[in-house]
Parts: sequence; C-alpha cells; structure tokens
Amino acid sequence: MSAAFAAFAAFDQLATMVALVGSDGRCLQANSALENLMGISRRTLMRSSLVDWVADPTQLRETLHLVARNEVATSRFDALLHRQPAGSAELPVHVIVNQTDWPGCVLVELIVIEQQIRLDREERTHGLAQANKELVRNLAHEIKNPLGGIRGAAQLLAMEVTSKELTEYTQVIIHEADRLQALVDRLLAPHRRPHVVADVNIHEVCERVRSLIQAEFPRGLEVVRDYDASIPEFRGDREQLIQAVLNIAQNATQALAGSAPPDTDAPFHGRIARGDAQLVLRTRVARQVTFGRQRFRLALELHIEDNGPGVPEDIRDRIFHPLVSGREGGSGLGLTLAQTFVQQHQGTIECDSVPGRTVFKILIPLP
Repeated sequence: MSAAFAAFAAFDQLATMVALVGSDGRCLQANSALENLMGISRRTLMRSSLVDWVADPTQLRETLHLVARNEVATSRFDALLHRQPAGSAELPVHVIVNQTDWPGCVLVELIVIEQQIRLDREERTHGLAQANKELVRNLAHEIKNPLGGIRGAAQLLAMEVTSKELTEYTQVIIHEADRLQALVDRLLAPHRRPHVVADVNIHEVCERVRSLIQAEFPRGLEVVRDYDASIPEFRGDREQLIQAVLNIAQNATQALAGSAPPDTDAPFHGRIARGDAQLVLRTRVARQVTFGRQRFRLALELHIEDNGPGVPEDIRDRIFHPLVSGREGGSGLGLTLAQTFVQQHQGTIECDSVPGRTVFKILIPLP
C-alpha cells in the first residue's frame, strides 16, 4: 500500500479531483485539486468516506463495490458533491471509477461538469478550426489558379477593343478579379506568414492596437486601459498578436459606430456618434488553466470588452467560422484569422456577448 501512496503524489499535478478509496468509500488518499475544491483539508478528507460527500450516495456505493470485485473495470455517472463551509452550493461533477493494481483500492476521478463541457467545446472548436483552415486553403488555391487567367484575358481584351463601353466592361472584370485576389490573399495569409518568435510584451501589443483605434476614432470612443503590469514577457509572434487583437477591436468599433436597424429601438448602436462608446483592454494573470487536455500553471488573460449592441444571436455560435459576418459588407475573416493566430500560440479565444456588453477573452500560456 505504501507504493500506492508514493505513486499517488503525482496526482497533485492534475487539475481534476482524484481520490484513492477503499471498496467501502473510505478515502485513503486525495490530491490537492480535491482538497481545494471541496474546501477542506486532506487530513479531514482521509478521516472520512467519499460516499458521505455525495448528495445521493447510492450509485457511488454500488459502483465502488462492483469495481472492487472486478465485476466492471470502469464506470461513469454524474453526481452532486457537498462542499464546505456548510450551506455552500453543491458541485455538479462527472464521476469516473477505475480499477487499480492495488488490492482493495479504487481510483475515483471527479471532473467538474462545467469544466468538462468547456473542454469538450474547446476540442470541438479546435477540430472545426483545423477542418475550416484546410477547406479555406484548398478553396483559395482553387480560386486563385483560374483567377489569374481571367484577369490576364481581360487585360488582353482591353488592349484590343476600341469601344469605350466595352473598355469599361473589361475594367469591371479586372477590378473584380483584383478584389477576389485580395480576398484569396487574406484567406491564405495565416498559412504563408512565417511564425516569427521573439519575446513579446502584451502591453506593447495592446498599446499598438490602442493607437491604431484612436487614430481611426479620435472622438466619441473612450479606450480604457486596465493592465496588470506584473505579467511577464513570453515567446510569441508580436505581429500576429497585434493583428489578432486589432481584428477583434475593429469588429467592436464597427459595431459601436454602426447605425440602428430600421424600425427598431436599439440604444447600443451608433454610440461613437453619441460620444458614449467604450472599449476596454484588460490584462490579468490566470492560474492553473487547462487548454484542451494540457494544464498550465500561468496564462495571460486578455479581455477586449465593448459596450456595443452585442454579437447577433443567430451567428453567436459561428463567429469564428470563415466568411461569417454580422455586418453588411464584412468579409467574415477577421475573427477567423484572430483565432488562427492565437491557436498558433497554444491559446484560445472565448466570447461572451449580450446587448450592451461583449467580451472577447484571449488566453495564452505564460512561462
């Protein structure tokens, strides 16, 4: 049994709650995550039964006996955990019970359901982003090849025709081919641009974005800086991060500057013209953050917040998809590129939006 206790020390490095229990539920070992989330000391946990901490202990008790007797190798179910101090809200968890190599011992893993949902969403988002990047890249190449031929043919035709009206038509073809070429170049930009890694100060990135935004909107927009000066530098591509933050900030300012839809009372539109628009750049340090299945001790948390009308509800779940835009005439590439650049830094982007408050949160691991 001492070997089991020695091996269990490694579980203190996990973000999920883990306990080594007997078949009767008696807690033999608990990791630091369980200790912290339950709000009680490890010593107290080890003087009690894990069964006592579950709101409805019947399923856990039966599962522990089944796994300990080798009738099933593993089992999963959802449960509610009591927490300290008394009266605290019960914690919904996903319970995984596994066999161990130590006689009479069962390993119980408890994953907070909100965390599990977030992890599943991140995995789906990452997989979808990868599929979208491949689709966009292949589509862009397929468009690019004939586009050059169309433009070249229009130029040759323009040299042959003498009619002013026909010349105007050829110029329309050339102009539209150039516009499509620019769109294709933007689609391919993340795949062409080399990842230039150097020390990055996130506040230099934010200040660069702030200066660009205020140059575009010198009046009517207040840009609030709320920085944590203790955030260390990290290795990354400064230009990519500037572009990512700028794309999000520009989306916000376009929403703040936009006019209200006809026949509606939309108090959050046109705020720049009214002079009460606000954009907040906020940096913080997040601790013990999990991206996908990897845990990081520290992470940069950058909030880009505005008091605009919010992301339209019908596209809220698709805003990072390519060519999806909530603005007439928008390319729908700004957030896609921002997500690509942040993912290249092992990070994620999340969005929380309601009318009057939209927050994009960028998370990037720190050394």
